[in-house]
Amino acid sequence: MKNEAAFRQECILLLLGTTILFFWDISLYEKTALFISLLLIILAEIINTAIEAVVDRISLDIHPLSGLAKDLGSAAVLISLGIAAIIWTSVLVSYFSH
Repeated sequence: MKNEAAFRQECILLLLGTTILFFWDISLYEKTALFISLLLIILAEIINTAIEAVVDRISLDIHPLSGLAKDLGSAAVLISLGIAAIIWTSVLVSYFSH
């Protein structure tokens, strides 16, 4: 499966991020927002992998709709990474500006 490496990297990111949150002295609200942003990445990757598996199961033939489905699944992962980056950056800027 071509997404295994990406999924492993995202799980490592979740583990590292969760470890940081455990020791970081920020509000519970901020920790929750940061943790949810990491879970969003995992969720998007799971959905992307499911879409790719279904498309590949139906047919390995190249079809524009199959390509579109896979591209949109990948876009969802990219958007989730962007959302997480914005949330983490916002909290970091707030934390270090005090």
